Amino acid sequence: MKLPFGIQKDLVVGLDIGSHAVKVCQLKRSSNGYAIVTLGSTVLPEGAVDDGSLNDSEAVGKAIADLFKNLKIKNRTVGFSISGYSVIVKKVNLAVMEEAKLEEHIMSEAEQYIPFDLEDVYLDFQDLKTNSKDTDRTDVMLVAAKKEIVDDYLEMLRGINLNPVIVDVDGFALENSYEHNYRISENVALVDIGAAKMNINIISQGISVVARDIIVGSRQLTEQIMNVFDIEFDEAEAIKLGFLPAEGKKQEVGEIFSTTCTQWILEIKKAIDLYHSNHPDQPLNRLILSGGGAKVAGLIDFLTQETEIPVELFNPFLKMVSNPKKIDPDYLLSIGPEMAIATGIALRPSAI
Repeated sequence: MKLPFGIQKDLVVGLDIGSHAVKVCQLKRSSNGYAIVTLGSTVLPEGAVDDGSLNDSEAVGKAIADLFKNLKIKNRTVGFSISGYSVIVKKVNLAVMEEAKLEEHIMSEAEQYIPFDLEDVYLDFQDLKTNSKDTDRTDVMLVAAKKEIVDDYLEMLRGINLNPVIVDVDGFALENSYEHNYRISENVALVDIGAAKMNINIISQGISVVARDIIVGSRQLTEQIMNVFDIEFDEAEAIKLGFLPAEGKKQEVGEIFSTTCTQWILEIKKAIDLYHSNHPDQPLNRLILSGGGAKVAGLIDFLTQETEIPVELFNPFLKMVSNPKKIDPDYLLSIGPEMAIATGIALRPSAI
């Protein structure tokens, strides 16, 4: 059974259900592309979502329902994305064949690519059409997602009278948002740092060539600051983001940041080194950082120094319009990095 990616014209409401918060984005088509209708986020109870799994579907459902009510969203057709251990994304190189034959081949040979029982997963693929006049082989992106995990989300969303029609993958949603706003001819590393995981997607000439999820995130910093100084979550979060001066604690905070952020950067550099080993003549032009962790004080400068690659914050609304009377431009700029995945989903047309 294929994941329900869609091709019709109506846009879905994008839902990014993370381990720390739910982000929602609704767009509409405008004369110049897309306009932002509304967006927002709400914090989830601790442990309600863990590594992509729903642990407390009732709490998550209530949070989403309340968010839709507060934002006055009438459209009930939604898309959401998944990540973590339950999703396998693999690129395979195959002989060029017609779509029907390619699907038959994938379904018959998938066991050699997917480390799950095929009866337990939804399977989808996309021919990247990388063949040329010099070769009759093409790269195919293969995606498998555990039915149990996907079905939990579908049941939860339908239980609050939403109509889920698209199941996306975090890395692909991030790529979709990037492609709408930036020059896809660039070689770029997209890095999304959430509360509990980091997604890295390296794109070369418009094609994803390295994609991975890593179980590290910005919650590590907050928890360490809480533990070292015996303070509450909100105060630790404010110190992490630079909103609250770390008076008398600068040295200890600096050591926490250095240790944790160095771990993140080592993972990013591993992905970059893998890319460079396979594409030595196509250096990365820049690294674009998104997610709540992207706003950690000093991270951009640290990452630029360590990778020697220009780093910037992701703005998923770069080529979109909005009504400043309805959405504060400063709020839009501030929340932008966190909304990258939700926006990438919201750009998707709804499914059949």
